[in-house]
Amino acid sequence: MSSLKRIVSAAAIAGGLVAGAPAALAAGGGGHGPELKHQSWTFDGVFGRYDEEQLRRGWEVYENICKSCHPLDYMHYRNLEGIGYTTDEVKEIAARFEVQDGPDEWGDMFMRPATPLDPFAEPYENDAIAMLANGGVVPPNLSVINRARDHGADYVYSLLMGYEDDVPEWAMEEDPNFSLAPGKSFNSYFPGYAISMPQQLFEGIMEYTDGTPATAEQMATDVSAFLQWASEPELEERKSLGRYVMLFLLVLTGVLYAYKREVWKGAH
Repeated sequence: MSSLKRIVSAAAIAGGLVAGAPAALAAGGGGHGPELKHQSWTFDGVFGRYDEEQLRRGWEVYENICKSCHPLDYMHYRNLEGIGYTTDEVKEIAARFEVQDGPDEWGDMFMRPATPLDPFAEPYENDAIAMLANGGVVPPNLSVINRARDHGADYVYSLLMGYEDDVPEWAMEEDPNFSLAPGKSFNSYFPGYAISMPQQLFEGIMEYTDGTPATAEQMATDVSAFLQWASEPELEERKSLGRYVMLFLLVLTGVLYAYKREVWKGAH
């Protein structure tokens, strides 16, 4: 997927979140809440890079927990080679999913195992079915969710770790009339605090293939990093190019300054 399409899709999701915020705020919650849980990400800063081991763990979290509801639109299974999987491993991963193909010789559509060239399988056939299965809400496309929010990785991590069993006192102080509608959960970082997605991450819900303890914090960190990569797979190339450009400009400035001194050295 091109960077332009990712940006447009992120803008569309961000627009939907902003448009939905007033209604959520009207239903309860002041929209302030605590500060995001800022994490130390390997991809932060001028010299930031992705940690492939972390990205593969993040993929495992998505595959085991997130994929049943959330799509990764515009991504293909072959893209997983970008986080260190071999071609054979990607073939094996893709074959675990079924995608629709056809029509066949009888004019019928059919299901078949996915290949690396296929886009990621959609969890629902259409938005109507997605809404029916999720209380009237279409789960967002996660491949651009980190670009749709400021401090995207911190936001996703905070959201995943922001569930409360009971409405906290600070929320009631913001709005004494706040209450959760049936089927909603309280989340400190969601606009309006009432979120349709229940808490997903619990210790022991899955196991990592590399043996890393799958605590809720670890899974939230890993999947947030993976979704950052999904949103911006070209990040390392962009930062590398930026460093070369800055070095070029620094050298050029030095050359121009030396030329200026040479030209004007005889002037009084």
